[in-house]
Amino acid sequence: MTMTLQQQAQIDRYITSGIHEDILFKIWPGDSVVARAINGETAVRSALISAVMNRAGKTTPHASLEHFVSGINARAKFAPMVRGLFSQNEQAIILDTLELSVVFLTPTTIDTVLRKTPWLNTAWKLANIYLTSLDAEPLSDSAPDIVGLSEETTCYVSTKYFSNSNPLEDYVVHEAAHIFHNCKRKVIGLPSTRHRECLLEIDYAKRETFAYACEAYNRILELGKTRTERDRFLSEIAEGLMPSDDRVEGDEYVDILRDAVAARNGWKHILERCSPSKQSKQPRSDRAA
Repeated sequence: MTMTLQQQAQIDRYITSGIHEDILFKIWPGDSVVARAINGETAVRSALISAVMNRAGKTTPHASLEHFVSGINARAKFAPMVRGLFSQNEQAIILDTLELSVVFLTPTTIDTVLRKTPWLNTAWKLANIYLTSLDAEPLSDSAPDIVGLSEETTCYVSTKYFSNSNPLEDYVVHEAAHIFHNCKRKVIGLPSTRHRECLLEIDYAKRETFAYACEAYNRILELGKTRTERDRFLSEIAEGLMPSDDRVEGDEYVDILRDAVAARNGWKHILERCSPSKQSKQPRSDRAA
């Protein structure tokens, strides 16, 4: 399809900034609103994929990448968190959901991800996460420096996951924790009420704190087989292994983990500390690098 200068300018702006304000694709051809939207969005996404492939083509992905991805046992990874946060009669369906939620951004998956992800702004962020994972040049200097992103019931994760050297980080668990406030209960067949629409009600201002605390606590449980070992990992966090994320208040984060480590069911303590104070509620989150 031959593009007009206006259409090309719209695409160029999107590729370099992630901004696409013409949500109805009014400048694209088609004999109806739906046809114009289909034609315009197809053109924009195809241009994004082309730009990504052009930059990614200059790099060489790790040869055993797909082997690493296939070795992830998502159900086993999420089981302790789900058992700690949900009643027994809800655990199976939530584990089923989480097991299918993780999408690693690899050469095999990236084309489908960029075509199928519902929102263009999300597709642009994922394109940059993918390029960064290959040490390729991102589409913009202003691209968010993140290694994971959750939307609805999907966790998109960079393959930098497999080269992370911090033993107390786990991007997969972090992004899964965001699903709990992104996903409506009725979407996966669980009963909901006016006061309990999402899987978990998490205070909007504490959603990153909740995800980071779940991530660290899960690793503490995996690595620390005794209370002494768990206290040692907690000390390491307090002395410097804290999230470099200004959305998380350091002292509060450590205090939440201290309560969790001391408790029989630390997951419930994390949830209680991050629950809303009856007034705050709202949308979604990204995992910062």
